[in-house]
Amino acid sequence: MGFFSRRNASNNRAATHDSSPDHRHSTFALNGNPTKYNMSKNPAATANLPHIPIPRAPDPNLDPAGYLRSIYAVRERSHLVLEKAKKNQLRHFNVDMSKFQDTANYVVSIIKRDFDDYSSIPPHGRWQHFEVGGRPRIDQLMATWPSSLDPQERTRRLLDLFLVSVLLDAGAGTKWQYKSKESGKVYRRSEGLAVASLEMFKFGLFSSNPEQPCQVDSAGLKKLTPERMAKGLQVTADNPIDGLEGRTNLLIRLADALLNQEIFGPDNRPGNMLDYLLSHPSTHASSVPVIPLPTLWTTLMDGLSTIWPATRTQIDGKPLGDAWPCASMPSHPTQPWENIVPFHKLTQWLTYSLMVPMQKLANVHFVGVELMTGLPEYRNGGLLVDTGLLTLKPEDAKRGLEQYQMNATRQGQPSVEVVPLFTADDDVIVEWRALTVGFLDELLTEVNLLLGLQGDNKLSLAQMLEAGTWKGGREIAEVSRPNTKEPPIMILSDGTVF
Repeated sequence: MGFFSRRNASNNRAATHDSSPDHRHSTFALNGNPTKYNMSKNPAATANLPHIPIPRAPDPNLDPAGYLRSIYAVRERSHLVLEKAKKNQLRHFNVDMSKFQDTANYVVSIIKRDFDDYSSIPPHGRWQHFEVGGRPRIDQLMATWPSSLDPQERTRRLLDLFLVSVLLDAGAGTKWQYKSKESGKVYRRSEGLAVASLEMFKFGLFSSNPEQPCQVDSAGLKKLTPERMAKGLQVTADNPIDGLEGRTNLLIRLADALLNQEIFGPDNRPGNMLDYLLSHPSTHASSVPVIPLPTLWTTLMDGLSTIWPATRTQIDGKPLGDAWPCASMPSHPTQPWENIVPFHKLTQWLTYSLMVPMQKLANVHFVGVELMTGLPEYRNGGLLVDTGLLTLKPEDAKRGLEQYQMNATRQGQPSVEVVPLFTADDDVIVEWRALTVGFLDELLTEVNLLLGLQGDNKLSLAQMLEAGTWKGGREIAEVSRPNTKEPPIMILSDGTVF
């Protein structure tokens, strides 16, 4: 049976939470003042947990759409492309496996430079972006809330914020920047979008309740317009952002998705998924609530399925979201699902990001986290190209450069440090993203070997993403292309994929 029965039961849990042995691990102590904690560790992980079985993947022959929407399919399908890469049988990239060691050594050098204690590396997630510049903005935000606010409602509010912030976290482009209204400092790219979304959240842009600005609800999102979003993101003719309309429409579609009261409650808030998850039949009541990762995954995939553009790949009329045909995959006329590679990058980024507040504030433990993959985005993928492991084939490089030159004639688009450019649905990009997922798994094994880490001391994939590949991909791009700091292959963003 489920662990809780919606809001009233979760409040009962909150009443006993502070007196539990693990209360010291929460971000807020009894007096409501912020406390620092080790972001790399889940306090529930030390509890005596029962063995929780993980459900099997859907059978693709019986339910191809269900399979392609599952977390299982991301790794399985991408690894089919990886196997071709190891044999240098790809359509768009040449692979030099002799450079794999160079890539791994570079990632290790970044990790060693920044961390003496590898166990202190936090998992990849949105929380760190909010702390750009060393400022603990989430702790500071929660310090402004009444000390009487229970850990469950604190978690709900952070889930509200994190979900909207992640959905806004598509590539911003080379020119956009955000000047913090609170500190006056200027931020760019993912961190800039994090600070901007946080300040928009505190201002109440996503809330319909003037008495409670720090929440996200359906009615508040329905009021959004490109003009209001442009103001919140400080977009002007001289400070353009990629995909403004796409980002706005994504949040407006989120407003409709939040009307699902089973998941998002009667007040239509993202944070109410906490109550849904805690009361889910698959959630186990132990010393802490234990939630299978596929339960969170399915909640996000099903609960947010209506936000994806209808033009995306479909099977039997069911939209698949971030999943694309790939020419390097098998192709059968009676089984069209076999040539599709799913990535679900935003859902994975959401999953990584939303787990952290639930772990730290609501003392939740997730099992099956190893099903998650590396994120198939341009920092991780750019690392593979900039280190020489992957090289675009000449005919694709030529086509991409021609598309870059055409795009450079548009106002606000970069025209220096010319690199190949493709749309998100181009087969080059689909193959590149599949390779990114596959090679990140390979790199994790090699990085742990080079660091001499074994058993429980091994870095998780989320830790390597945070401390090594994502950071390393950004830094090598800044060195290789100092004017734009863009990846070695650019993707024409509509504000909804990356």
